[in-house]
Amino acid sequence: MTLFPMFVKLRGRKCVVVGAGRIAASKASGLLRRGAQVTVVAPRAGAWVRARQRAGKIVWRKREFRSGDVRGALLAVAATDSAAVNAAVFRACAQGAVLCNVVDDPEHCDFFYPAVVERGALQIAVSTGGRSPALARRLRRELEQQFGPEYGAWVEQVARARRQILARGLPAAGRRRLLQEIASRSALQAFAGPGAARARKKS
Repeated sequence: MTLFPMFVKLRGRKCVVVGAGRIAASKASGLLRRGAQVTVVAPRAGAWVRARQRAGKIVWRKREFRSGDVRGALLAVAATDSAAVNAAVFRACAQGAVLCNVVDDPEHCDFFYPAVVERGALQIAVSTGGRSPALARRLRRELEQQFGPEYGAWVEQVARARRQILARGLPAAGRRRLLQEIASRSALQAFAGPGAARARKKS
């Protein structure tokens, strides 16, 4: 099956993480950084979950998973060490039309976590559809060398220039030409300087 690549706005959307160990906390942290309303379901939790719960940043249901926990959620992540609990989460999600990811179980995943290169607003995601996470991680490392830190600031500059161009009310052909110019490699080199690429090759 071919996956549909998509970047999703999570702000204000309910997302559920079942489990509260190291991996579960990592998944919850990623969702929280994107503005999701995170609910963690687990009888016990580590320091990260307890601290965020005390701060009011997440909801922690201190008990075993119940099928109703995923009601109204956009997505859920099952990250427990119990195959039975993970299977129960997957079934509940299937019944409620909730997207589910069971960690390290590709057959029970409606979506996969890609390996991501982040440079500010620029995100480059690599996925093998669960076939080889190790390959995805290797490709991410290669892309991190190709796309250095300067891309984060440059994307913001391109965004400002784009807004200015769009505000000028230019004809379509002229607008398209300028938009291509501000996103060109020569524009990046003018912004970051030739030394940026050389520095990445040496690192």
